[in-house]
Amino acid sequence: MQPGIHELFDLTGQTALVTGGSRGLGLQLAEAIGEAGARVCLTSRKQTDLEEASENLRRRGIDASSVAGDALDPSSIERTCTAALSKLGHIDILVNNAGATWGAPAESYSLEGWDKVMGLNVRGVFLFSQHVARHSMIPRRRGKIINLASIAAFTGRAAGQRAVAYHASKAAVVNLTKSLAAEWGEYGITVNAIAPGWFPSKMSNGTIEVVGEDVMAAQMPLGRLGDDEDLKGAVLLFASRAGKYITGQTLAVDGGYAAAGR
Repeated sequence: MQPGIHELFDLTGQTALVTGGSRGLGLQLAEAIGEAGARVCLTSRKQTDLEEASENLRRRGIDASSVAGDALDPSSIERTCTAALSKLGHIDILVNNAGATWGAPAESYSLEGWDKVMGLNVRGVFLFSQHVARHSMIPRRRGKIINLASIAAFTGRAAGQRAVAYHASKAAVVNLTKSLAAEWGEYGITVNAIAPGWFPSKMSNGTIEVVGEDVMAAQMPLGRLGDDEDLKGAVLLFASRAGKYITGQTLAVDGGYAAAGR
């Protein structure tokens, strides 16, 4: 008998590692996966933030744990993945959300800023994916990897932002997603990306305050910024059996911002 529609999105018995999961969009994604039944392990740099986020998830009835680690440090990534595997036993779902931006005109953009953004947004995504695939997903011949890109991957200067490394890094995530999907499909691993538009978060709040939330909302065909629910359906599609024949894709969740050519 074929599974019913609710069963297709059910993650009961699954496990997930969410990077950058202690706040903002990462926590929203972790909530969705946990509410669907998965056991969730969060990682980010600050242990206190992780403890607060994990407790928040547990209050919602989600089986949540955490491991502190630095996604800019390759050795820390390895330790984080090893610790997460120890807690979870295996990893069915990896959400690569950790990232950073750095604002400056291209002509004066610092090498420090370039290396930090590329290190977190591209190298970190690859290393987390590589370690989890090598030590859990490939041996088990199954897995779901979900990368966080951005509509910045498809624009040169979203909302007036001067952040050349961020835009370049998110375009790299889109193609990295395709490359890993092509290579790892033979192991039963799907690799997809979500490209959020403008959501209030620690990373975007500076731009939103400068431009003005009302001004930015008016640029969206749907007339508003993203809210606390708008990424949940997308991540569940890619994380569950409902998306088992989707791989190598990037889904924009942006209220129509990119479609309007902003």
